[in-house]
Amino acid sequence: MTARNEPKPASPFTTESNIAAAVSFDDPGDFGRATRGLIAQLESGRVTVGDHVVYDVEDHRFVTEGDAPDTVHPGLWRQAQLNWNHGLFKVADGVWQVRGYDVSNITFIAGETGWLIIDPLTSAPAAAAALDLANRTLGERPVESVIYTHSHVDHFGGVLGVTSREAVERGDVVIVAPEGFVEEVVNEFVIAGPIMARRAAYQFGPLLEPGPRGHVDCGLGSTQGKAGADLLAPTHLVTHTGQEMTLSGVRIQFQMTPDAEAPAEMNFFFPDKRLLCMAENCTHTLHNLYPIRGAQTRNALAWSKYIQEALELWGDDTDVMFASHHWPRFGQDDVKAFLVMQRDVYRWMHDQTMRLANQGYVPTEIAAELRLPAEFDQSHVRGYYGTVSHNVRSVYNRYLGWYDGNPANLDPLPPVEAGTRYVDFMGGTDNVVRQARECFDRGDYRWVVEVVKHVVFADPTNQHARALQADAFEQLGYQAESATWRNAYLMAAKELREGSPEQGRVPARDMSHAMQAEHLFDQLGTRLDPTALDHTPFTFNVEFTDLGEHHVVGVGRSAIHHRSGTSDPAAIASMRTDRAGWVAATTDPAKVDELEISGSDAVIRGMLRNLTTFGGQRLIEP
Repeated sequence: MTARNEPKPASPFTTESNIAAAVSFDDPGDFGRATRGLIAQLESGRVTVGDHVVYDVEDHRFVTEGDAPDTVHPGLWRQAQLNWNHGLFKVADGVWQVRGYDVSNITFIAGETGWLIIDPLTSAPAAAAALDLANRTLGERPVESVIYTHSHVDHFGGVLGVTSREAVERGDVVIVAPEGFVEEVVNEFVIAGPIMARRAAYQFGPLLEPGPRGHVDCGLGSTQGKAGADLLAPTHLVTHTGQEMTLSGVRIQFQMTPDAEAPAEMNFFFPDKRLLCMAENCTHTLHNLYPIRGAQTRNALAWSKYIQEALELWGDDTDVMFASHHWPRFGQDDVKAFLVMQRDVYRWMHDQTMRLANQGYVPTEIAAELRLPAEFDQSHVRGYYGTVSHNVRSVYNRYLGWYDGNPANLDPLPPVEAGTRYVDFMGGTDNVVRQARECFDRGDYRWVVEVVKHVVFADPTNQHARALQADAFEQLGYQAESATWRNAYLMAAKELREGSPEQGRVPARDMSHAMQAEHLFDQLGTRLDPTALDHTPFTFNVEFTDLGEHHVVGVGRSAIHHRSGTSDPAAIASMRTDRAGWVAATTDPAKVDELEISGSDAVIRGMLRNLTTFGGQRLIEP
């Protein structure tokens, strides 16, 4: 018998659903592509820091053992088998990738005198292990250039594993990124960082136990590593399509793709190698137009057009294409067919969503109506990561926002109050749970989680309701083709059964040295607690000694404002600090006294000591 808090087996309905989903995937060549060029692996399959295991391929070896179990969608099982391949792979002459020791790839290109590195993974330990593997296998080279393809953490967070801040400041290492890169990093990982980190735990499922009833895959890779991220600011920006650079003696042509897979992203081509990098704009899955961790909604129409533009720019000259996740494509015909399919799927989602929206359909109706047509039934556009369901709702949201046109949804009740009233209307808790149990026994799991959520919000201590909703979430997870949906469902089940995980305060990533003053003040505004102020407007001066800049920060009407390049003689106080000192004081109240402040310092110190501290945000429970 399964213990109350342990994962349950697949129900007969889930088993039947997954058997029905076991369609024939028509691209068996993926298994050859995913293993092609393997020349070395980490002997242990582990990335470690001392006794701490950052990444271990053995955690997911179970996916290589036979056909999909009844608790895993067969498409996701197939993707997990492909993603499990790991090691150092030759991509083209002078070009290699390390895959399978992080959720993303790191690419090494041998320049004239050193390495050009593309996307140094999520964490320094993973990137350092990859660089060591490349140096030991291929011959040691100094790192001379780094390219960040875009502004997501798994493509820059490991930069200190391949270079150092001092090397970049000396000019020994060049870092290239698309225009707007730092601003978008700040938006996602500083301004929205704490809640996004909490929601990412649902999207990627790092707290789930690996196994057929737990974590199977992330869609873009097997799993995330268990280490923090860093950031070094780029030294050179790509600002326009057609811009060219030579890095480490290697010629590169760039294409800007803002608001596709990331707000700041770029593709690029190596003309002397006939080699195309599509960043994360083309991977072996249907991608997200909106990731459930939270982010700006992406532009499906622009995304499709960028792929078309890449085809026009370089399609006839490309022999090999690689990306920031998954495996390459080899041969001009294969590359072009791959890009065409990716181009068309994003355009189809965009156009068909707006066709139905303009007929008056609301997002949930569109999501229920649209299914991937048979001509897209190939593995690299199936929903192992994004889904048609939440992507079409994202298209709607980008044009029309959260409001679906029904005035009943303009000012809905918050979930606790709504839950209490719904349960009362439906005849009380016992009646709701009884009827929901009958729906569960018929395999109607979507309706169970919809109905029982009201009981959980109305009475979070009701263990019968929590257990029933957890069981329903779990079966939905087992049936999900998308890794992110599976992880979210199973994380919800885990939290309902065991309570919210002890996360404590979400630690801030060490990005202060890459942030400008404006970014630091933007973050200050999101943490300002008006109840700690007496509502008398004031200004204070800030001199950042490492930037050589003067700023005025104003506080009034429960909000801040900021002016740069000046000082206010009427300010109540003046502060001298560097960025590191500012970040230390705004993240640790004990450090506030170390700031150098003249004037009415008590007001400023009091404000900084009472900034809101983030951590442990709820998702399921009220």
